Amino acid sequence: MSTPFQVRSLMVEFGHRLYARHHIGAAEGNLSVRLPDGRIMITPSGINKGYMKAEDMIICDQSGKKVQGIGKPSSEIKLHGAIYNWRPDIMAICHAHPVYATGYSTARIPLMRPILPEVVGTIGGVPLAPYGAPGSSDLPETLAGLIDRFDVFLLEAHGVLALGKTLEDAFNKVEIVERFAGILYVAEKLGPVKELPQKEIERLLKAAGRLNIKDEIMQHIGPAAISADARSVEVEQAAAASVQKKSGAGYR
Repeated sequence: MSTPFQVRSLMVEFGHRLYARHHIGAAEGNLSVRLPDGRIMITPSGINKGYMKAEDMIICDQSGKKVQGIGKPSSEIKLHGAIYNWRPDIMAICHAHPVYATGYSTARIPLMRPILPEVVGTIGGVPLAPYGAPGSSDLPETLAGLIDRFDVFLLEAHGVLALGKTLEDAFNKVEIVERFAGILYVAEKLGPVKELPQKEIERLLKAAGRLNIKDEIMQHIGPAAISADARSVEVEQAAAASVQKKSGAGYR
């Protein structure tokens, strides 16, 4: 189990990574970790996460009240606290503004199309949470109905929110979303984008333990994926008929 000192070092490391990867700029974004005693360590408000230091971290109680540190905690402390209360399995949260994913969030387009197996087989999809003013008490309510089934969200006009078992896990989910958003943006410029076949989607979701979001994912597939499944069934039926015909004919 990590000590508070180790957690501070990790928060600095991943804040620097977010900045180096251009997922945040200036004082954007925030990170937090649930400590063993239930308190929350969170990044400070108004500081560039690419240059912050271990001593800049703030510790708050579960209600969001600061109990240790210099400066103010992130304005999103209420959101982080609400998520930790809703999801006891979550130990870290990362909120960032990567360019492509934030572009989709600003255009009010969820990233739910099952196009890349690496996405479907890990995070499943990325729903869009309706707008809530940053730092307001409205923001947690926008996640109602989503928080129990998804680990990553587009916050309308406000970037990406990722939940993880560890800080690295949450950071990696931000990376997955941004890669997906960038690839989808380019693919849509080049031509029609096809979703994965339905059987493959179901297999990937099952392997990732995310069959509970299958219906929501399937709502975002188009005729191409359905046609691919139909062709697959036709091929299987033709193969079965061929085998049956040969076995019935016997040897001559």
